[in-house]
Amino acid sequence: LLEFANEKEERIARQIVGSIDDDGYLRREPRAIVDDLMLSQNLLVTPEEVESMLKKIQKFDPPGVGARNLQECLRIQLEMRLRRENLSPQEKEALQLALRIINQHFEEFTKKHYQKLQRQLGVTEDALKEAVDEILKCNPKPASGHSNPHSRNTHYIVPDFIIVNRDGELELTLNARNAPDLRINDHYREMLKAYKENTKGRRADKKEKEAILFIKQKIDSAKWFIDAIRQRQQTMYKTMYTIMKYQYEYFLTGDQKKLKPMILKDIADLTGLDISTVSRVANSKFVQTEFGTMRLKDFFSESLQTQDGEEVSTLEVKKILTEIIENEDKRKPLSDEKLKNILREKGYNIARRTVAKYREQLGIPVARL
Repeated sequence: LLEFANEKEERIARQIVGSIDDDGYLRREPRAIVDDLMLSQNLLVTPEEVESMLKKIQKFDPPGVGARNLQECLRIQLEMRLRRENLSPQEKEALQLALRIINQHFEEFTKKHYQKLQRQLGVTEDALKEAVDEILKCNPKPASGHSNPHSRNTHYIVPDFIIVNRDGELELTLNARNAPDLRINDHYREMLKAYKENTKGRRADKKEKEAILFIKQKIDSAKWFIDAIRQRQQTMYKTMYTIMKYQYEYFLTGDQKKLKPMILKDIADLTGLDISTVSRVANSKFVQTEFGTMRLKDFFSESLQTQDGEEVSTLEVKKILTEIIENEDKRKPLSDEKLKNILREKGYNIARRTVAKYREQLGIPVARL
């Protein structure tokens, strides 16, 4: 068990362990963990303190846990095996050579440039083979053997927006869970004020100057972060509000046939945002409606012209195509040609190859007559 000198060390250790992923790697830099602790726990620590605690955690089982990359993961495992007792001289020599390869010639090892390695290390082919075998015994994903391979991770979708129908009027809100109200802790403002008052009428010494500068930098960083989050929320809201207005009839009824053709450029033009910005919001955000929670990208579609010249969404055509196939005689499934003819009878000007494309996108197999 890891013993802590104080509560601060324990909180640092918990933050590090909580940041380790399912493969056993720590994907965050010490500086990022310093910021995490300051923002989430109001705890001021240094990167050196994080590094020191990480070194202790890297001695835990399974060997290699807490590594920040593959090279460090392999090095930790080899060092732990070298510390074992009752190693034969041959095993020790092979492990030492393996460690040297990982520390000094990792790139050549990953590219399997074994002849080059042999020349650079000045060893025999057999000695190199034994060292490489020792490396291959290491686990590149140290935590993988400690998770249940049969268990399935349940992924919950937390919507970014919520649309509510209030007597025929749609109301859009950002999900407060994803958009918390951020502010700078008064404790830091008071701390800065206290330092300034203490140095009033005299020159601040070096430590006081460093403390004032450090607090100022952190407050400025926090202000920048809060402004960036607010800007992001405004962009998200603006994009979703425009989509809601564009697809107003759909959000009122939930009828997919009411979805209008809409492409990224339409929303970009209406919002004044760049297409790439709209694309990022559409691809990663979800909205909760009375008819379910959906990804924003699902509301975008190309247009298709009916025989009357009216433009309809391809989503509407796919919906009707699905309904036709669901109601067909499964003993005599409809061919793409027959599906095309039925859709044309309904007024949709569509080609057989387009029917085949939509069917594949919907995951419906081709009819085998």
